[in-house]
Amino acid sequence: MPSPRNEPLRRLKASDDTDTGGGPHRQCIVTRESLPQDALIRFVRSPDGVAVPDVLAKLPGRGAWVKADRASVEKAIKTDAFSRAFKAKTAPIDDMTALIEDQLVQRCLGLLGMARKAGEVILGFDQVRDYLRKDSPGHLIEASDGSEDGRNKVHFLAKAMYDTPRTAGALTSAELGMAFGRGRVIHALLQEGPLSDSFGTAYKRLVGFRTAPEQDWFSSRNR
Repeated sequence: MPSPRNEPLRRLKASDDTDTGGGPHRQCIVTRESLPQDALIRFVRSPDGVAVPDVLAKLPGRGAWVKADRASVEKAIKTDAFSRAFKAKTAPIDDMTALIEDQLVQRCLGLLGMARKAGEVILGFDQVRDYLRKDSPGHLIEASDGSEDGRNKVHFLAKAMYDTPRTAGALTSAELGMAFGRGRVIHALLQEGPLSDSFGTAYKRLVGFRTAPEQDWFSSRNR
């Protein structure tokens, strides 16, 4: 049956999370769009003149903001947008897009770990399906390297009962295992609540830098 909720741990989201709601708007230095902070990546300039990504938006100093996708960051590098934004010669840190992707993965895994500690995670194929028969999910989590048959059975049960279930499939089974304290995890479910919402916001930024396979998994079967 569903894991009991732990209210004090759920409140960690409100105090520790920067990925909440839309938040303040910032202008992307590449596209010039005004976007919610949650849809951007913040950068700061180090003392030695290097642009460093600040995914959690907590580092001190003036920030420059770029739309949270690989193409925008690559254009910022190519067009020397960081130097213009900081009004001083600023070089991008080495392997910038790979570093951002890694930081975003760690952000997602950290939120999943918080949800596990809060008792808001269901793990395992049978356990997830049992939960779906009783209550609506916040997010379905499917490992990118899991089997097609298993994820289809989970997805289409959820879709039959709740119409538009949210599925996140960009994390590997090994990455999910790290988040949940296991070797590998294929199927998981986040219960509805603030932590699931925060995970969804973080995941949207991640798939700007990593393929979201769930966009293609179910398309041929009326996703």
